[in-house]
Amino acid sequence: MPEFCDVALPVPLDMAFTYRVPQGTPPVVGGRVLVPFRQQRMTGIVVELHDREPSVVTKSVFSVLDSAPLLDEKLLNLARWISSYYLAPLGEVFRTMLPLHAEFKRAVAYRITDEGHRALHLAGMSGSSARSRRTPEEQATESRVLDYLAAHATETECEVVKVRKATSTDDAAPDFSPILLEGGEADAGTTNPALVTGGKGTTSAAADQALVREQALRSATGASRAILNGMVRKNWILREDISSPQDASRTVKVAVLKSADGKLNENQRILIDTLAASGGQLPLDALQLPEVPRTTLKTLVRRGLIELLEERAEFTVSRAHPRPSPFDFDLNPAQQSALFRLREAVESRKFSGMLLHGVTGSGKTAVYLAGMRSVLDAGRSAILLVPEIGLTPAVAADLHQIFGDEVAILHSALSDRERAEQWHRIKRGEARMVVGTRSAVFAPVADLALIIVDEEHDSSYKQEETPRYHARDVAVMRAKMSNAVVVLGSATPSLESYFNAKRNKYILVELPDRVEKRPLPEVEIVDMRLEFQETGHEQVLSRKLAAEIKERFDRKEQVMILLNRRGYSPVVLCRTCGKKLECNNCAIALTHHKREHKMVCHYCGYIAPVPKACVHCGSEYIYFLGTGSEKLEELLHGMFPQARIARLDRDTVRGHEDFERTLNALNEGELDLVVGTQMIAKGHDIHGVTLVGVVGADVALGLPDFRAAERTFQLLTQVAGRAGRGQSPGKVILQTYFQDHYAVQYAAGHDFLGFYERELRFRSWMHYPPYSALANVVVRSDKLDDALRWSGLLGKWFESTRHEGVRVLGPAAAPILRLKRDYRYHFVLKSPSREKLNNTLRAMLTYASQEKIPRTQIIVDVDALWLM
Repeated sequence: MPEFCDVALPVPLDMAFTYRVPQGTPPVVGGRVLVPFRQQRMTGIVVELHDREPSVVTKSVFSVLDSAPLLDEKLLNLARWISSYYLAPLGEVFRTMLPLHAEFKRAVAYRITDEGHRALHLAGMSGSSARSRRTPEEQATESRVLDYLAAHATETECEVVKVRKATSTDDAAPDFSPILLEGGEADAGTTNPALVTGGKGTTSAAADQALVREQALRSATGASRAILNGMVRKNWILREDISSPQDASRTVKVAVLKSADGKLNENQRILIDTLAASGGQLPLDALQLPEVPRTTLKTLVRRGLIELLEERAEFTVSRAHPRPSPFDFDLNPAQQSALFRLREAVESRKFSGMLLHGVTGSGKTAVYLAGMRSVLDAGRSAILLVPEIGLTPAVAADLHQIFGDEVAILHSALSDRERAEQWHRIKRGEARMVVGTRSAVFAPVADLALIIVDEEHDSSYKQEETPRYHARDVAVMRAKMSNAVVVLGSATPSLESYFNAKRNKYILVELPDRVEKRPLPEVEIVDMRLEFQETGHEQVLSRKLAAEIKERFDRKEQVMILLNRRGYSPVVLCRTCGKKLECNNCAIALTHHKREHKMVCHYCGYIAPVPKACVHCGSEYIYFLGTGSEKLEELLHGMFPQARIARLDRDTVRGHEDFERTLNALNEGELDLVVGTQMIAKGHDIHGVTLVGVVGADVALGLPDFRAAERTFQLLTQVAGRAGRGQSPGKVILQTYFQDHYAVQYAAGHDFLGFYERELRFRSWMHYPPYSALANVVVRSDKLDDALRWSGLLGKWFESTRHEGVRVLGPAAAPILRLKRDYRYHFVLKSPSREKLNNTLRAMLTYASQEKIPRTQIIVDVDALWLM
């Protein structure tokens, strides 16, 4: 058995760490191990086993968590490619690929040290100058902490972890006793003694030391984390990481009727009758009736009439109502041709890329599902990616209707336990059809045949934190490594994808017409400048749009209104000094949320009270400027009091169930109008919607971003495509202040090719993608001087070093100078050669390391979509 293993850990360091392999179960490449790292325990992925002894003292692996690889060789190679291409630490890539956080319980505990014992018993503990700076309340809290730890130093049957300390070096094999909880039961996952460490192996006056869990300690003493940190620094107490694996199975408590005999009062009879009517068994949540006190159930359990059991929780793939199956109607000739080419490519078992460009409502989803059924019939696997969590329920419902239990779902709105459960279903081969958002591209399916990226143009596929991968491009690379087929589908493909298709890198397949020969919606542009001139005041809804909404309501038809801005008012302005209310952490105006009566930063989440006076000058003349989706909803309720109106944005949709509920209501005709942000623009197939109104969607044209026109065109085209998808023709009212802009004009004419050719000319002149590869390098710090100094150092290095074939713009202040407390300066790098760009970025990171610029303070975003 190899003596050492290299482990990739989820830390911002571009290296693997070598550990000594423990006796017993050997680790496997692609499997997890639990290892010590500084003062913590971490899970990492084994990337190599070897016998090369390092030149430094090597710590031992605490525990081997997997006897078989979680990641096969293809997924390991994919991770290495992502790490290399996006310049991301390999361990952080693995953390993104494995949604198994629920299987590891992070916890810390404390014990009193010899110094702490002395401090506790010294008279006048607050006499020293170091301690005198603390308030009497803080000193009293410190005394309570020391008293509590000293009192529990030898106890085992409480929230204490008893650990026998090793008496030699770090990698000695300590003797451990189990973690004990209240009641004396061993903590889950601690049967392997290596799962609990004794820390650094320091000796103590006591042979046995007890570790008290942080939660219990803070609850008993009222100590804050800051006070505990201070006591650790003074060496009065020692903090130790006791994180360990845990069972991530989801369970639900169930009440089972055992007997209905005996004397019962009215409340008890209600519970017994409810259980009996449900077949003698109900989930506990369903049995907790508002009119019956909770103590009633406890009494029935104590009397033995009801028994409470824990059962494995069921997982509901989707509560959305499935649409008609694509196999309930005939595909038109264009769909049949697309399906034939897809099946032909899959059957060849060779890599193939396909761009499926179809207008909105052309039946792309039917082609996807038919292709996936062919894959399933052949005993192989497929992955379907959708850009938004909101699209997942409807697509998952379609797949579940067709494929039954062969479907698994992966997205961030699931709980950690639900994601782990779904991941293991896929890994075991119980589900071969996977649907989800960008992280589903890493689903561990066997014999992958097909990856479909729906709405491939969508920016949601780009992750905005390390690793900053683009799921569309990762899907292409994974398909290439697996000899599978990747299908990129969209009514408004990204310029890069369409450019590649025109250069024959992808097969271009067109669906030029809507299904059943339904017409594309008529688009009418309303110039809001003329509206202001004619009415004399600013309007949120034009007279034309208001009249069209009323007409649809009279005809019992449904309406969607897009306003891509959350909240009630996006700006709060003082009429006296002219200053706006900004976030404390960001150079961004706070947004007023009227219903929740607060001001919110949509970038960092900072919350402030609604001001009654200007925070700068004290003036009471506060002006709430602009309109968000919440204000538009209120306005529509005022204009149409009898209408059933709902709002879809990130304020009303807290989880996937909220989204499903609203979409189901819209599908069932229980709503007349839905107002929302871009959530409503993507992929929804609501046949009753005949009118779409667009309010302020052209605001993005004013942003300093070379993709602004492309984003605006895509959003306008996509939201217009929600109209007229049923038997009745649709209409779009597009309100704009930029009616002559080519993005608006081409969107109104449903002319993708015209927009593509014009936008491509601008990109070629300025050497932007797809004519060059692009990277955004952001230097950040919470101290302005550091951000300026570091960006200046890198700027001088770029100037003094030759980078053939790479053009560097900057340093310059980022458009949003301060974000989440960090000041930000950036460079934009462009090159026709991805290899040269990558080499330059690596050289820059090496230089930054030499200059002691922290790696976490430099963001390298390859193929950046957001330059703000």
